[in-house]
Amino acid sequence: MCSLSHEQARALRSRAQGIGGGVRYGSAAEVVERVLAVQAQDVRAAALGIRARADGLTAADVRRALEEDRTIVRAWFLRGTLHTVPSADLPWLLGLLGPHFLRLGARRYRELGLDENLCDRAEAILVKALGDHGPATRAELTEHLARIGVAPRGQAPFHLIRRAALRGLVCHGPERDGEATFVLLTDWLPSRKDGPRGEAAETELARRYLRAHAPASPEDFASWSGLPMTAARRAWRALGAAGHLTFCHIADEASTLPTEHVPEMDLTPSAAPDVRLLPAYDDYLVGYCSRALSVPAAHERQVWPGGGQIRPAVVADGLARGTWTSRTSSTDTDVSLFAPDSEEAAALAKGIATESADVARFLGSPR
Repeated sequence: MCSLSHEQARALRSRAQGIGGGVRYGSAAEVVERVLAVQAQDVRAAALGIRARADGLTAADVRRALEEDRTIVRAWFLRGTLHTVPSADLPWLLGLLGPHFLRLGARRYRELGLDENLCDRAEAILVKALGDHGPATRAELTEHLARIGVAPRGQAPFHLIRRAALRGLVCHGPERDGEATFVLLTDWLPSRKDGPRGEAAETELARRYLRAHAPASPEDFASWSGLPMTAARRAWRALGAAGHLTFCHIADEASTLPTEHVPEMDLTPSAAPDVRLLPAYDDYLVGYCSRALSVPAAHERQVWPGGGQIRPAVVADGLARGTWTSRTSSTDTDVSLFAPDSEEAAALAKGIATESADVARFLGSPR
């Protein structure tokens, strides 16, 4: 069994995520295929997360991949939350995750007064509206739902739209005047292959998770995916039996590496820190059940202030060194480091300046 220091584990994780070791990808589709899922409740943050892992992309490139090439797609997946995933992976991801989160959501439907009959009628209304009229905003779909007695205010319309997405009927389509729209999945992505099912899908999800997050544990996978620990352990057993796993320790914590990642343990770190400006809710910050390796304990509240927020982070070689902000109406970035000494600040300064300029370029206003 191998043993990793915290620095080695961070180096492996940051390289696997495309945010360290000089690793960058050439297109939005390549980034999303590598990490599998980019958290996307906030469309701007999701695009900036793709930027942080790519070389030379613009926001227009990301939108083109979503709306014209349709190589990536936005819907509800891991933990039942919005993510951008490769379009080719959508069928098996929904086949695995959709039923699980629908079961978990059943109680909430009842609390909202959404019995099975009303849910089925709402589904038929949504499908007909999108089939007849094409892309529609949440507000427009809410008007259609109101005609069958769904209260337009409150959470019921959202949960009915999300239910239809988890059932593989709708997904996000093109933006209209800065607002998201929904489309029929069969219209948006007419050619789809099913992919793995059942336990094979669990195993494939675990394999893809480890490729982008290792070293990691079954507990990390369960936290990231929202699947139960029984599924996580079952997937680990399947990967181990096939010879795909190497077990290791990070300090005193048990962890796992894909066997093909083991040669990377001896990579020499670069002389200058690899700095990335990660957006709010970035996958690197939510991909594990513990934050110990990614954020210094003394500064955890500066990244996770509470209330479900996760702030944009300045990350160097996989370790958060500060936070940053970018106003929606501006491309300027304001960086706040975690009380660094002058030597550390000087080492980070060039990388921060380069990343800040790239954020501006990405959003369309090079300085």
